Parts: sequence; structure tokens; C-alpha cells
Amino acid sequence: MKDITVQELQQKIDNKEDFFLLDVREQMEYNRFNLNAKLIPLGELSNHMDELAVYKDKEVIVHCHSGKRSAVAKELMMRQGFVNVKNLLGGVLAWIDMKNP
Repeated sequence: MKDITVQELQQKIDNKEDFFLLDVREQMEYNRFNLNAKLIPLGELSNHMDELAVYKDKEVIVHCHSGKRSAVAKELMMRQGFVNVKNLLGGVLAWIDMKNP
């Protein structure tokens, strides 16, 4: 499954495309800076699969701080039958770099 860059995510937001944005960082990280995504920390993700099942056939973009935890989350979700999951490459760090060149 193809991943997504911060520039591509910005374009999707600007175009008001229909996708689900999931943040798998911890609450304290989310409190410092967030992209208005649904927060479910990676360690709790397995416990929320029933809740997230409505997104199995929808585009899901997962992000974290740098892209590592979200890559793990992507794999976990794909094993659970999610068909269109993308990892935000570089995570929040890349987003901040894009917004503050």
C-alpha cells in the first residue's frame, strides 16, 4: 500500500477529500501539537478495532511523530482487514518542517 507525503495530505485537506485521519501518538504529544486527527495511541490501537471497523473500506491516513509508530499501526490495521491505509511519511516532524521552511 502506498504511503503519503505531507504535501499530498495538505492537498487532500485543501480539496476537502473524504478520508479518516488517525494519530497514534501519546496524549501528551497530541496536547503539544495535533492535526485534528482522532487520537488512539499505538499501544491501545488493538483495543479499538471494532470502533474503527466503519473505516475498513475508506482511506485511512495514520500519523505519529516521525512515521515509525504509524507504519506499525498501518501494518496492524491491514492485518485486520483495512484495505486503504497510508502512513504519513515523516509524521508531525515533516508537517512542521513543511509549514515552517
